[in-house]
Amino acid sequence: MTSEAIARREQVRTDRVARYERMVEIRALEDRVQELFAEGLVHGTTHTAQGQEAVAVGVAAAARATDSVTCTYRGHGVALALGLTPLDVIGEIMGRTVGSIGGVGGSMHLCEPAVGLLPTFAIVGAGIPVAAGAALTAQVRGTDTAAVAVFGDGSSNIGAFHEGLNLAAIWSLPVVFVCENNQYGEYSRINLTTPITDLADRATSYGMPSQIVDGQDPDAVHAATEKALDHARAGSGPTLLEMKTYRYAGHSRADTAPYRPEGEFEDWYDNRDPINGFRARLEAEGTLTPEQVDAIGHEVAARIEAAVTDAEASPRAGIETMFANIVAPATEGT
Repeated sequence: MTSEAIARREQVRTDRVARYERMVEIRALEDRVQELFAEGLVHGTTHTAQGQEAVAVGVAAAARATDSVTCTYRGHGVALALGLTPLDVIGEIMGRTVGSIGGVGGSMHLCEPAVGLLPTFAIVGAGIPVAAGAALTAQVRGTDTAAVAVFGDGSSNIGAFHEGLNLAAIWSLPVVFVCENNQYGEYSRINLTTPITDLADRATSYGMPSQIVDGQDPDAVHAATEKALDHARAGSGPTLLEMKTYRYAGHSRADTAPYRPEGEFEDWYDNRDPINGFRARLEAEGTLTPEQVDAIGHEVAARIEAAVTDAEASPRAGIETMFANIVAPATEGT
């Protein structure tokens, strides 16, 4: 699937209609994953990102396949945007051998080095120092590659965030920190956990530039990320981007989000849905027709169902696969 992932990666980088299609695909896959869990076909937990499609696609459109990207356990959308196929993702979530890493990682551990996706992280904020490390590698090797860390607003309150930004700033590392501020850290609204409104303000403490971005607009995300990556590649150091976005689903598979204020979801969905907004813009530009919209919807639905069918038909990852990638030091006499 590597060649297909690379081709899908390039589509998002070069074609705005392809970006719209990928956003539709992300939404459809996330909805289907919730159904698969309800059907008992997914074990463990899942965290979906309906509503955050513009961030994933905008970042993927700006980054190169040679750049390194880290993201969170809510990473299905980022993985698809970077080029993984629905079968790569659904197969992994279902624990099947056709998954991106053979079914051993599940929902929270997706990976595809060919398109720059480092293993996604189940630990909150853990990708931030890893992205800084990837940026240090680029700096030491003298390449023009950069790193991107995608993380949630809750991560901005933990040590790894502050240590990662501090290190990146003092060493002028080529890294972009992308905070998906979806208003909630697990089950807690941001105003109950964080004493500031704009997380981008925290960049001032580390002497780095920052920008607040409309995370529902893939064009705005693309432009801001591209600018920050250019800044990084020029040797000017890191940038913090705060993407104001919203997750439609609860924190994880069984969470119905009863803690949300009345009308909040409806306001975001009715007025700021990223797919509806981008579709309207493309149609107004004459870049997309209603007929294309219908065709994309049907094609994506068929693609997702084909991926589910193929995943169900493939073998489950066996228990022996847990040890397939473990390296032990040689012992005397071996």
